[in-house]
Parts: sequence; C-alpha cells; structure tokens
Amino acid sequence: MTLEELSEWSGERPEDLREWRALGLVGGGGDEFAPDDVERARVVGLLLRRGISLEAIAKTDREQNILASYLHSNFTPRSARAYSLDEAASSLGLDVAAVRRLWRAIGFHRQMERLDEEDLQALKTLKVAVDAGFPEEALLQLARVYTDALGRVADAETRLFHFYVHERLKAGGLSGRALVEATDASGDRMRPLVEPILLYFHRRGLEQAAREDIVLHLQEDAGLELAADVPAQLRVTVLFVDLSSFTPLTEAMGDAAAAGVLARFSDVVREAVSRCEGRVVKQIGDAFMLVFSDARAAVTCGLEIERRTAEEPHFPAARSGVHHGPVLYREGDYVGVTVNVAARLADEAGRHQVLVSEALRRHAAGVPGVDFVPLGKRRLRGVVDEIEVFAAVRRAQAEAAERFVDPVCGMELGAGEPAARLLVGGRERMFCSQGCLQRFVAAPERYGPR
Repeated sequence: MTLEELSEWSGERPEDLREWRALGLVGGGGDEFAPDDVERARVVGLLLRRGISLEAIAKTDREQNILASYLHSNFTPRSARAYSLDEAASSLGLDVAAVRRLWRAIGFHRQMERLDEEDLQALKTLKVAVDAGFPEEALLQLARVYTDALGRVADAETRLFHFYVHERLKAGGLSGRALVEATDASGDRMRPLVEPILLYFHRRGLEQAAREDIVLHLQEDAGLELAADVPAQLRVTVLFVDLSSFTPLTEAMGDAAAAGVLARFSDVVREAVSRCEGRVVKQIGDAFMLVFSDARAAVTCGLEIERRTAEEPHFPAARSGVHHGPVLYREGDYVGVTVNVAARLADEAGRHQVLVSEALRRHAAGVPGVDFVPLGKRRLRGVVDEIEVFAAVRRAQAEAAERFVDPVCGMELGAGEPAARLLVGGRERMFCSQGCLQRFVAAPERYGPR
C-alpha cells in the first residue's frame, strides 16, 4: 500500500502520515505500508481529535507498545484490495444508489466509500435476502438494528473488560508493558468465547420472537389483529415504568449509590417481564419501555413490579403507565400514538400507581384479582384529547406496612430503616442517611411534602 492509498483508506492527510511514520506510529521499513497501518492511522487520528498530543501518543507506544496490543486484540487483518461503490454495485447486480443506501445503513459511510473484500461479502449476504423476497425497506431497517445492537454489544464488551479486568490489574500494581501483556493474556482467553455466546443469545431470542410470531399469525387468521393500513402495523400493549424520585435520589446520594438502586430495579423489572411473557424494548436511565401481546399480562407485570419494589428496603416507589392499541414496528422499536399515551400515563402516575387507559381496561378485563378504579378524564401532556384514566389495583390487597418517605431523596423507609429523624413544625421527618438530613437542614424550603 502506498502513502497515497493509505491516505485514501484512513482519511488522514499524507503529510500527517509522514510525520507519524517518522515517529514509528505507522509503517515499517521502506516506502510501503501494510493493511494494518490503516487502522493504526485511524486510531492515531482519533487520539489527536480527542486532545491527546502526538508526543504523548508516541511516548506511550514506545513504552507500552499499545498500538500493536490494540491491533492484536481488536483488529482482523483486512484485504488491501479496495472496491468503489460502483464496482461493488456491478458485482452485486444492484444500482449504485441501492448499494449506497445499504452502506449507509450499516453505518460505515464515515470510512469513505471504499470497501474491502469483507465489506463486499457482507453486502453480498444482504443481497441474498433481497433475492429471497426481503424488500429493501425492511433490509435497511434490519441492517440498522444489527449495527446499533451489535455496536452496543461490542461497546459493553470493551468497556466492561477495561473497567473490571484492565483496571483491576492496574490497581494490583501492574504498569507499563507488564500491564499490557497481562491485559492481552486475559483478552486472549476470553476472545474465543464471544462469537459462540452471541450465537447462543441470538438463538434464545429468536425462539421467543418466533413464538410471538405464531401468536400474530393466528390472531390475524382469527380476525383479532387489525388490517394494516401501512406495512408493519400491529396491536400491542405498551407499558412504561420508572422510579418516581430517581433524579432527586441521584442528586442526594451520588451516581454510585443511584447505580446500585438502578441495578436492583432492573433485576425486578426484567424478572417480572420474563414471567409475564413480555419484552424489554429499551431502557433509558431508570425508565423501561416494555411491550406485550397480551394486555392482561401487561397489567399483571405492572402490578408485580409495584409489589416487588414496595417490598424492597430503602427503595423509591415505582410508577407505571399502560395503553393498548396500534403501533408501527420500525427498526426493532415501536412508534405511534399508543406509545406516546403509555409514556404520558407513566408521567401522570403518582407513587405506587399503575395508570391505564380505557382501551387497556377493556382488553385486560378479567385479570384475576384486579380492579380498575376510575379516576376520571385527564389531559395528558402532548395528547390532544382527554382520556379516561383508571388505576389498576390488587383486589383485597393486604394493608401494606407503614412506610416513610425521605423528603430529600424520595427513598421509602420501613419502620426500622430511618437513619435520622427530625421534628419540623410538629411533624416528624424521616431520612435515609445523615447526608439527606444535612441537606434538609441546610435548605428546608427546597423540600416540600412527599
């Protein structure tokens, strides 16, 4: 590979590459470059854009051989043969515009419109799906899902390995090349496990998705599913659930403590969803979006999450919103008015409430041991028309033990759990920690009744 070819592949300027070669960051002896110099150049360019000086990069590489370690751990040797999009289109039997759309859906357009053998093979595989009757619109969505989901998987693998393996080796006293070598040794043992375990989880997920697809087929045959006005429209029940005071809790207790609470909440939510045959669509902070093909299962799940969180010691209250109706399935997600209403119901819910719409109440009729208490019409934020709102509650539910709410962080406390107490205006306030007590004393006007 010549200097000019390396510049085209990496997107870095020839004059910069010459300087990096002089420092030993790219290139070996002679005037030619190897295919792995493309990745070396991309990494050096990224480090510079992140504010790390060229001198610091060169010094670290001399002392720790870090670029070679990175390539050994993460880089698959690629062919130096380059294809333009025109050449790829000709090879695939597609027009250039279609190939460009696929290439951009995969997310690699930032690396210029130059493909190697592996890129071309990936596009050929996608072309087989088109030939088998999978329309381009659906294929583009699937390509984006693969890119986003597997990109997140790769990010988790890399960061968790860094934080829980590399950093622990470092804390144990290793440094320099010894640290790099020990990290590489751990990585070498784990790397062969990645693809088999990915395949395992994909197969398990596919089994669940296939079961739900059978349900959809039979619902359509029985006339229970709507005739879609647009492609990929279906009826589902959407549930949003979050913690009612997670933001003040984070501010009062700090990120690490809040992350511990979130881990406990995540366990509760995911176990309930699994038991109720639903699916976690996404999680953003403490908020979960869940989807169910059965409205009754969604209500059961919401009430189970509420029960479990209410029983947790030193834990904030959960709240949920549930709605049933038509949605559009797009790129592994669900969009439409039904999703918006469920989200706004969750926003409207108070501590321990599971709020549902009239549509949900109708479809969930007959849930054993559950009553739907009418709360009247509500105008939800961003929703034009008022809607009838109900609270889903357990029938003949045993009276819950008294719990106190920390006015600072919103944590709920059982009878023996408060760490501090303060009498304010004839009313005793309970606090989960001395820190929350001190915050209250410093500015009591900030904390109204909870």
